[in-house]
Amino acid sequence: MLFHLNYLLVNPKFLLKPRDSICFFLFHTRYGKLVVDRPKSHFFEHSFACVQPSVFYSSSLSRNPSFNSDSGPESHVVDKSYFGDSNDGYHKFNQMGTQDSSDLSLFGSDNAEFDKSEKCDFDIFAEEVEEGEDGSDSDDHFMVLDSFDKYRVNREEIRRVVLEEDEFRHPLVREVCRLIELRSAWSPKLEGELRNLLRSLKPRQICAVLRSQADECVALQFFYWADRQWRYRHDPIVYYMMLEILSKTKLCQGAKHVLRLMARRGTECRPEAFSYLMVAYSRAGKLRNAMYVLSMMQKAAVAPNLLICNTAIHVLVVGNKLAKALRFLERMQLAGITPNVLTYNCLIKGYCDLHRIKDAIKLIDEMPLKGCSPDKVSYYTVMGYLCKEKRIKEVRDLMEKMVNDSNLFHDQVTYNTLIHMLSKHGHGDEALEFLKEAEKGGFRVDKVGYSAVVHSFCKEGRIEEAKELVNQMSQMGCIPDVVTYTAVVNGFCRVGELDQAKKMLQQMYHHGCKPNTVSYTAFLNGLCHNGKSLEAREMINTSEEEWWTPNAITYSVVMHGLRREGKLSEACDVVREMVKKGFFPTPVEINLLIQSLCREGKMDGAKKFMQECLNKGCAVNVVNFTSLIRGFCQKGDLEEALSLLDDMYLCKKDPDTVTYTTIIDALSKNGRVEEATELIMKMLSKGLVPTVVTYRTVIHRYCQVGRVEDLLKLLEKMLSKQKCRTAYNQVIENLCSFGYLEEAGKILGKVLRTASKADASTCHVLMESYLNKGIPLLAYKVACRMFNRNLIPDLKLCKKVSERLILEGKSEEADTLMLRFVERGHIQPKSEEHLQR
Repeated sequence: MLFHLNYLLVNPKFLLKPRDSICFFLFHTRYGKLVVDRPKSHFFEHSFACVQPSVFYSSSLSRNPSFNSDSGPESHVVDKSYFGDSNDGYHKFNQMGTQDSSDLSLFGSDNAEFDKSEKCDFDIFAEEVEEGEDGSDSDDHFMVLDSFDKYRVNREEIRRVVLEEDEFRHPLVREVCRLIELRSAWSPKLEGELRNLLRSLKPRQICAVLRSQADECVALQFFYWADRQWRYRHDPIVYYMMLEILSKTKLCQGAKHVLRLMARRGTECRPEAFSYLMVAYSRAGKLRNAMYVLSMMQKAAVAPNLLICNTAIHVLVVGNKLAKALRFLERMQLAGITPNVLTYNCLIKGYCDLHRIKDAIKLIDEMPLKGCSPDKVSYYTVMGYLCKEKRIKEVRDLMEKMVNDSNLFHDQVTYNTLIHMLSKHGHGDEALEFLKEAEKGGFRVDKVGYSAVVHSFCKEGRIEEAKELVNQMSQMGCIPDVVTYTAVVNGFCRVGELDQAKKMLQQMYHHGCKPNTVSYTAFLNGLCHNGKSLEAREMINTSEEEWWTPNAITYSVVMHGLRREGKLSEACDVVREMVKKGFFPTPVEINLLIQSLCREGKMDGAKKFMQECLNKGCAVNVVNFTSLIRGFCQKGDLEEALSLLDDMYLCKKDPDTVTYTTIIDALSKNGRVEEATELIMKMLSKGLVPTVVTYRTVIHRYCQVGRVEDLLKLLEKMLSKQKCRTAYNQVIENLCSFGYLEEAGKILGKVLRTASKADASTCHVLMESYLNKGIPLLAYKVACRMFNRNLIPDLKLCKKVSERLILEGKSEEADTLMLRFVERGHIQPKSEEHLQR
């Protein structure tokens, strides 16, 4: 640093231009590289405009060991282009988030926008592989194991952050969460408040804010927004917390972006970070991308450890690639990485998933020989599968093996596991047997174990036995809780005994167990399924008197009950009340109600209901609009349907292929073919791909009105977007059904190009149509063309053609047709007696 200060003193140009010297000092101190930008004059509005950032960077360097001077100048070098191509330093100062911009990226950006704003050269994190069968069993990604150094001293791992309850209740954390919830009414003022709070939060409190978000996407957007703020930098534990949250979802692209951001910000990427990305890819069903993470590690020069190896084996097992997981195990052992009990437990689960129980037990037997004794989870995994198959004898044999071979004694967890697994799969009697055995052995089975058996009995309709077991619980000193009673209430409702269910609710009060929302919702569900939805509606109205609060599921149950009974007006009222209470119906629920209104012919009511949902902020989607459009089309009100199509663009609900297909079908059916053609062209210009239903609809309607030339031109454009192998087959079959045989014969050559079984069926339809029209000679010509393409026509059909040809005096063609069958061995020569005539 002294050298650089001397350099400033001996260069007069820096002394004459103090702004340049300040910028030189600021950016060089931060990045260890000569970066001189000449800010505009407004950058220095205040006398301490540059002093304040330098103080921040100094504190940043002292806090973060990754930015110490020992790392060398090359550790965190950022190119000058990061600060802009021009000399306008203030431009990048604004982009770092110091101003109250109108473009509030926290709640308006997605991953694509992040890619644009966060350009980086870390290609290893930007690469993506396509999912497919080819190469799925390749072991190329195992090369990362070769970089393992068994003599290397492992550094301290980033451990999972465990947050205390007090950290979630901290006033700063709660206030930040409140501001995030106001994202629908976001303003520059609120962003300023959030920015000020952000700088006061400690790293663990930031983690608490991320954990508190019910929607992981919102947590990710907040994470991106915070990263862009001036005078703030994410602590490493925040990155790992974000990755841990994303690993529990399918947001693999978000996890990849976080990893790229870690590399860009100079935060060390440990194997733990890559393991989170692997799990996210696995949850998204992208097995090849998950395994490609190993190659990313190798390119990033990150040495593997046991954690990443166990994650890779887990991902392969979940993806039903047990053979590849076993090969990976061999490679990691050759590289010097010793598997532990978690490694083997993953493989045991893989064997069980493939119903290879003997191999799973064999692996348990071999584990001590490999220097790793099995634990209880190893045995529980196999027991769970055996319980599912009701193989009780083998379960008991395994329990004995667990004690004799591994010296693992049965405990309360063992019996609870067996009870829950058997109950889950409907084996209540066997679960009860283990429950009694546990009590005889001196183990106390808690109310959760009893509730599992009770629930199993109720699902099987054995309500009296479930009720008796509840009474036994009280006698044993195990007081039933609300979950146990609710299972019985639900069981009574399943068999239609609503009076008994109501008595059970009252009995809960007598035993000091107050029914909760789930208990009442189960009872209301029973009322609705037994045609008493109005009574259920009345119970919601009196819920405050009973001291319980309906939730979204409660309202949904009653709404569906009223809908099934045809009380659509009352169902809409329930939805309105639901929205007033702060609960929003799902798009599926909205769609079911719209479809019911449309079936009843109440189109105005359906449109009004959807408009109310839009105004109240409900999640109305394209399917809801399409259902309403279909209703207007079926009613014949095409103008209203077209008007709704325009409204979709205004509401930013872009119509999909199904929406267009629905209107195209209605327009063609009503003879408005030109408008239908324009709509098809519009759909294609929007980049939408026609589906099989689209092809079937367009072909049927155009053939119906005989617009063959227009259809063929349209098909060429549609096929350029999306191939449909049977498109011309459908054209010929539809033309035949509408009597346009001449047009059908003209395009037969397009069908015979592929010479498939479907093409043969199409040819048979055309031959039948020619016979019905009394033109056997054309049917004969179709059969000959089939023979020329190595397609064998139907023998019975050709005999009919031959007979009709003989009747018309065309014996030569009839004999030629039969001889073609003889040549191919489908008819014995002696059986052709008519040839001797």
